[in-house]
Amino acid sequence: MKNIKLPAPHFEDRMNIEEALYGRRSIRKFLETPIEINEISKILWAAMGKSQFRRTVPSAGARYPLELYVLIGNVKGINTGFYYYDWLEHSLEFIDKEDLREKLCSASLNQDFILKAPIDIIIAADFERTITRYGERGTRYVYMDAGHVGQNIYLVCEALNLGTVAVGAFRDEEVKEVLNIVLDPLYIMPIGHKDLNILNK
Repeated sequence: MKNIKLPAPHFEDRMNIEEALYGRRSIRKFLETPIEINEISKILWAAMGKSQFRRTVPSAGARYPLELYVLIGNVKGINTGFYYYDWLEHSLEFIDKEDLREKLCSASLNQDFILKAPIDIIIAADFERTITRYGERGTRYVYMDAGHVGQNIYLVCEALNLGTVAVGAFRDEEVKEVLNIVLDPLYIMPIGHKDLNILNK
């Protein structure tokens, strides 16, 4: 299966930053409606894409220790499977065709919204990239970097009228085994269309 070049992000006619901040909330109930490829493109670009100067998020000492992995379950124009986000090429690098959401859900204390969301973004860290420069204090900087990425995902999801939640409750080694990665998972962020029937109750 080939890698997928994502469309360049454009943000015309979208809500302003104040509206996104005001409306931001954690969403755990999603509709079965598929995500559009242009939407996932905007989300990944906002999370850690190439910007005018470097990237869309800051990083201590420009070490950028984080990587993004994506489980695709229901996205128009993208086959189900496991992908790596290549920020420099703004593309999804194919890793595996298996739908790993159920296994990831199991490794995440059976939080079913991880299974039901059309996509799950996993933010993972190579701590050594930052620690080699800053010593043990670099550990703190890596977590700060993850916060920057997570907030960008929250805000662009709100701007697209999508929902997400930052999940930190999971068994680290099980997640690494499910995904077959050596990096340390910090966040899992399921993303989908908000179930307004649940929200309005």
